[in-house]
Amino acid sequence: MEHDKTIQSKHGIEILEKVRGICETLPEVEEIVDGFGHTTFKVKGKSFVIMGESGGSIGLSFKSDKEMQFILLQQDKFFKTPYIGHHGWVSVKTDEPIDWNELGALIKEGYLRAAPKRLVKQFLV
Repeated sequence: MEHDKTIQSKHGIEILEKVRGICETLPEVEEIVDGFGHTTFKVKGKSFVIMGESGGSIGLSFKSDKEMQFILLQQDKFFKTPYIGHHGWVSVKTDEPIDWNELGALIKEGYLRAAPKRLVKQFLV
């Protein structure tokens, strides 16, 4: 059974490059590709962005909390991430124009939720 979610399309690679550019500005972030081919951005072993591709559809999810998730889900461009949405994760529709300023801020919030306190302090200084 094939489960490879590696990003391979031109559109997917463009989105990955923009997300990578956001994440590279954050302290101690590592980018890994998991056993299913998802590209995951982590800080100290904790994920805050997960991306994948299946059938030409690009998946982009970020860590949030339930309160922010509730607010974001009021907008059509966001939806609850399958399997991990009950933990507050949110996905963005990538087949529509993406507001990179907004998404960048949400990715940074996800980072701050995942990062240890010392890194949060370093980031906020």
